[in-house]
Amino acid sequence: MRTIASDRLLLRPWRDEDADFLLDLESRWEVVRFLGAQPTMMNNRADALASIARRRAIDDPVHGIWAITTAADGRLVGNLLLKPIPLSAGEPAGAPTDVEIGWHLHPDAWGHGYATEAAAATLDDAFSRGLTKVIAVTDPDNRASQAVCRRLGMTHVGPTMRFYDTPNELFEKSAS
Repeated sequence: MRTIASDRLLLRPWRDEDADFLLDLESRWEVVRFLGAQPTMMNNRADALASIARRRAIDDPVHGIWAITTAADGRLVGNLLLKPIPLSAGEPAGAPTDVEIGWHLHPDAWGHGYATEAAAATLDDAFSRGLTKVIAVTDPDNRASQAVCRRLGMTHVGPTMRFYDTPNELFEKSAS
């Protein structure tokens, strides 16, 4: 899987040696509370290693799940994904699959613009590789991620139940 660089960040494949950071990141309720219909906290290092293996298994020229690191010193700050989004149960299949972008960062990295910068670099990369549209879904109460979507120039489409079997706010952005 490729790396993606921005001015301050490097998005790279997850590595086994990142397991302690991932466990710390995803064992925090304040980080995972908005992830999916039934958020769960990570409990042990074995779960972190298994999650890293799943993240690395995405072998696609556009999609991926990256560790977000600072370019200056390689410090891990979070996770960014760009992948097909699962439909809610009962949604009609057959339409082209939507691709979502999502992020979650360690609380120590909140408020530095890292989510916006990492997502913008990933969108630029994905659009340069031929992707024509990307969506983001946020929990209705996740104002911070909604603000990131707006800073990215994503259009707020409105509430939806189409993904993850839970209410979300839907945002989208098309390639220019």
